[in-house]
Amino acid sequence: MTTNLSTDHSQATLATDDPSFTPVVGTSRGDRSSSFNLSDFPVPTGTEEDWRFTPVRDLAGFFTELTGTQPLVSAQGVELEVVGRDDSRLGTVQAPGDRSSAVAWNSFEKAYVATLTGVGTEGLITVTGQGGEPAPLHLLIVAEENSESTVVLSHGGSGQVSETIEIDVKDGAQLTFVTIQEWEDEAIHLSNNRLRLGKDSSIRHIVVTLGGKIVRITTDGEYAGTGGDMELLGAYYTDAGQHQEHRLFVNHATPNCRSNATYKGALQGTDAHAVWIGDVLITPDATGTDTYELNRNLVLTQGAKADSVPNLEIKTGEIEGAGHASATGRFDDEQLFYLRARGIPEDVARRLVVRGFFASLINQIGVPMVQDKLMEAIELELDQTMASVQA
Repeated sequence: MTTNLSTDHSQATLATDDPSFTPVVGTSRGDRSSSFNLSDFPVPTGTEEDWRFTPVRDLAGFFTELTGTQPLVSAQGVELEVVGRDDSRLGTVQAPGDRSSAVAWNSFEKAYVATLTGVGTEGLITVTGQGGEPAPLHLLIVAEENSESTVVLSHGGSGQVSETIEIDVKDGAQLTFVTIQEWEDEAIHLSNNRLRLGKDSSIRHIVVTLGGKIVRITTDGEYAGTGGDMELLGAYYTDAGQHQEHRLFVNHATPNCRSNATYKGALQGTDAHAVWIGDVLITPDATGTDTYELNRNLVLTQGAKADSVPNLEIKTGEIEGAGHASATGRFDDEQLFYLRARGIPEDVARRLVVRGFFASLINQIGVPMVQDKLMEAIELELDQTMASVQA
């Protein structure tokens, strides 16, 4: 249903065990800094690889100490502990990987901890922004051994929030985690999701971004044992004047683990800008790795822009499989003509095309509440699209 405009955005490198092979220092995604020390990250200028697509001029307040009012946090179906920053469980799932994440770590005074046990836990955590200057938010989710849980994290309201989410999935645990960004129009949200999977554990990490002036979500995943399975799904609908950026880094440094990433987005309106970056690193020790990443963007109107960059770095030939794909396409007028020629009204035809674009991804989510919310949001966005087309 889409016209493929560009797919040549990928970068791939292959290292070998040949002693004559000398990698170029600093070119590997794994060489980039990760640290709790703020001084290890200079203030971004927008020329750095991690920030070159981001409107950093609008984020100056996120690169120094955060002093704004923390958003309100509430929960249903899951108990939240409120702890101080000296709690020994905090900061155990990787270290910040960029300046804003390091600032968020060094700025919070209290954090929220959700510990998931047993089978069948279903929880909803609601974050409501209170306006004002940038504020930190820190959340730790621990899925205990052999537990099976679903947690939905819903963001709304106004203001500016720099968020850290640590997710620790213990051995044999299964976790479905959904983060929904449904902010008001002027809100700014930066979030660093740090994931760690234990032996034979799995996570379905689902990102749904529907609102906010600037939303930038970085997801960093690693494995602490063999048999880990990471499913990364994302859906976004970018409107006029919005910047929505999703960055993934999956570090395969453990044998016999799997990762699969599928992100799809639709864009409409002047200066709508969507960015998707998918980095996968397979280290020499990560034999038996199976990984794939996919990004698709559907541009519905003039003036919208999508950047899509999958990167795959392989340092061992002993893997099960590795691949990536990326495509950005405009709404296909020929498909629209085809449907209209068969008696389907234009508004219905447009809806069919967009619904079909998202359908397979929505079916993979597996959380009815989230699926329904996403479909409702898509219908609302399509109403706005049809209004602008008819005008």
